Amino acid sequence: MRALTLVLTVALAAAPATVSAQESDAAEDILREQIEMVLRGMPGVSIDRQLKVVGLGEGDGNVAVGILHRGADRDSDGAHRGLVHVDISEVYVMLSGWGTLLTASEMTNATEPGAGGDVVGPSFTADAVGGTLRDIHEGDVVVIPAGTLHVWTEIPDHVTYLSIRPDPHAVLPEGYVRPEIR
Repeated sequence: MRALTLVLTVALAAAPATVSAQESDAAEDILREQIEMVLRGMPGVSIDRQLKVVGLGEGDGNVAVGILHRGADRDSDGAHRGLVHVDISEVYVMLSGWGTLLTASEMTNATEPGAGGDVVGPSFTADAVGGTLRDIHEGDVVVIPAGTLHVWTEIPDHVTYLSIRPDPHAVLPEGYVRPEIR
């Protein structure tokens, strides 16, 4: 959880400093207990839960924080089909487990972008052409720019990670708070 505290501090500190003087003490918290409560309800139901979407000030977009958990998996057929977010970058902060992540800027067989909901905005799937494989372990941080294909190719046991989602175009719903943590 030290990684969680560090990343949330860095993400909020990196936000543009354009708030007015009366709003300068405004900040949003996501407590460890809230993250753990949402995480407990995820197995078998969902791999990705948005926790909050916070506005950064007039015209500065939003930043979202999600928690993800995936069980053991192995992409054994060699065709690496991944997800691409059109407008949203992601910063993965590994909380536990490890796996092999493929990222690629070249792709083929792309689908038409769908709405993507309140989690990642417009997104599509495609097949990776080449790319970079990397083992990601607890405590590691990975930055995935918008428009980059990403897919887990192997997860020996599980991965649990935060996804910090800069949203410069405000495509995610500002003010969203996961119902369980309101």
